[in-house]
Formats: sequence, C-alpha cells, structure tokens
Amino acid sequence: MQNIAYVGVGSNLGDKIKHCNDAIEEIAKCKENTVIKRSSLYRTEPWGKEDQDWFINCAIKLETSLDVLVLLELLKNIELKFKSTKKEKWSPRIIDLDILFFNDEIIDKPGILVPHPFIQERRFVLVPLCEICSELIHPVFNKSVKDLLKKTSDDKEVIQLQPKEVE
Repeated sequence: MQNIAYVGVGSNLGDKIKHCNDAIEEIAKCKENTVIKRSSLYRTEPWGKEDQDWFINCAIKLETSLDVLVLLELLKNIELKFKSTKKEKWSPRIIDLDILFFNDEIIDKPGILVPHPFIQERRFVLVPLCEICSELIHPVFNKSVKDLLKKTSDDKEVIQLQPKEVE
C-alpha cells in the first residue's frame, strides 16, 4: 500500500543547506520512498528556544510503502547517521526530520504523534508546507494548511532563499 507522508526538514548547525539536501537524498535512497514534491529552502528564526542560530527549513511530500513507525525509525536513523542528537528540547541540531502528516491519519502512539502537534503554531513549518500542499486538510483542526498559516499567532521570520543562496 502506498502512503503519503509530509516530512519537515531542518538544520541550524554547520553547512545547513547541505545537511538538508543530504538528508532528503538519504530519505530518497530508501527504495520504498519517492520524493514527490519539495519546497524551497527557507531561512527561519528559531522557535521555542531562541538563543541559537537561525535554521534552514523545508518540507517534502513523500510517497512511501513504509508504515508510519518504520518511516519514523528510518528518519531517526538518518538523524543518527548525521550524528544529530537532541541534547534538550528545541536545541541546535545538524538535522531534524519530523513526520508532519501521514495520509489523513491521526496517530497517537508511544513515541509518535501525527499530525505533528505543533504544526499550527510554527510558521517555519506552515510556510514550506503551504508551498507544496496549501489545500491539504489538517485532520484534527479540519482546516487547510493555508488557513492554518493565515491564523497562526507565530510572527517569527521565514525567508525564502533565492537560488544563488542555495548554490
């Protein structure tokens, strides 16, 4: 069975653009995955823990035959491959990979909550998502990604990188 997953990708340590691109390549290397869409890269102000460097963030739409727990394990293994560990909540990291949506499912199991519980509060997630799936309906709030972006109280900066900045 083919599933559709949306994954948030972020980095704020080292060569952030390279880390994001390399992580997406690692996700695509898994034969069960096909990256269908990819947002632009965005330079984003830190959220939650503000005394750290700005992030590079993007979002991808993925077709996968993996179930949600196996996909989560793959993403965590990619983070480990990058030697990216979270020392504390919202701390700096080499790469951060989050399942934002998985089909239209609501999943609440030990170690995983989908849709990601903070989507509606984070411009750095909503802006890239809106670029690739603005009409996607959040299954908990029953609102489109575009509507969630319009209504978010988050005022942190999210700046689309220009092609020359990405090279």
